[in-house]
This record gives sequence, C-alpha cells and structure tokens, in this order.
Amino acid sequence: MSDINKDVHKHDLLGGRLCLDFANTVSWHDSSEKSEELLTSYEKLVNWSVHANILKKQQSLSLLKKAERQPSEAKEVLQQAIELRESIYRIFSLVVNNETPASEDLSILNEALSNAYGMIRVVPGENNFSLEFLNCEEQLDGMLPPIVQSAIDILISEKELSRVKKCEGDPCGWLFLDTSRNRSRRWCSMADCGNRAKAKRFYHKK
Repeated sequence: MSDINKDVHKHDLLGGRLCLDFANTVSWHDSSEKSEELLTSYEKLVNWSVHANILKKQQSLSLLKKAERQPSEAKEVLQQAIELRESIYRIFSLVVNNETPASEDLSILNEALSNAYGMIRVVPGENNFSLEFLNCEEQLDGMLPPIVQSAIDILISEKELSRVKKCEGDPCGWLFLDTSRNRSRRWCSMADCGNRAKAKRFYHKK
C-alpha cells in the first residue's frame, strides 16, 4: 500500500464544501476529450478522503487492508462512489442554471442518503447536538455518508444553494461555493483558470 499519492496532493480543494470538492475529482469535468479521472482505484478514493479530511490516516490504513481482503467489494464501492459523484455534479450543474435536476440523479442521491442514515447517530455537545458518522474505518463505503450529508446541507439551504457556481474557465467545469461578499467569484482558482482567462483575453486583444 502506498502513501497518499502525489496527484492527490496536487488536487486542490477549491469547492468550499465537501460534496463540491468530491464532484471536482475529475479534471476538466466539462470536456469529453480532456477530462482526467482522479479516482482510478479504491486506494485513490481512500487517499482523497484523507486529503479531504473525511478519514484519518489510521482509518484509511484499516480500510485499505480490508480492501485487500475484499477486492470485489472495494471495486463495487468505487463504482458506487463515482456514480454518486456524477449525480451530485449533474444536480448542481443544473441548479447553477436554474434548471431542475433529473429524477434519476435525485434517486441516486436519495438512495445514498438512505444508506448514510444507517451510519449516523445524534451526539450531545455542550449547548447543542450534532451528527456523528459511525465506523468509517470499518465500512468500505464509510467515506460516502459525509459527502452525502454535505450535498443535502446545500440543497436544503436556500442561502448556500444560491451561491453554488460553476467555473467559467472553459472547459474546467469545477463547482464551488461563492462566499465573496458581492458574489463576484468567476473561477475555481484565480491562479489557474482566472489567469488563463486573462491571458486568453490579452491574446485576442493583441
């Protein structure tokens, strides 16, 4: 088993919310020719989950050991994760354009939500209660419930839902939560797509 892959380290978390970062685990998501899949194995799914602070390192090692013993189940979880990711991506891509998500994608998310509730419990805090996910290191799909919860939190929040945007850098397609005061953010990253757009405008002016 290798340590967290270098390509995961390079994959910046720019979405502002966990589910949006998860949706962005494909580079150039809007391009059928340039798109590049990050989650090419169960190990990379686990490593990304550590990178995104869903799992702790020790939890990831436990999952990877279990995946070695149950390779077919791990492969199935990877396929499930990618299906969930694509449904989340399509849902929010349509929401950005004030369009209604497809019923099939909502069904995928709702099924994942139903599974996630089996791994959640309510725990007391000092002045309130919170949700805690159980046994993430024991279930091969233990990284998925927090992602599902993140998606639901945005969808049922009118304030946050209205701030979801898609990067204008063609053909980037990454999603992000625009937390700027005047909602003026246009790119996933000013250092990447933003500068590329500026260079393109300069070239056309020349």
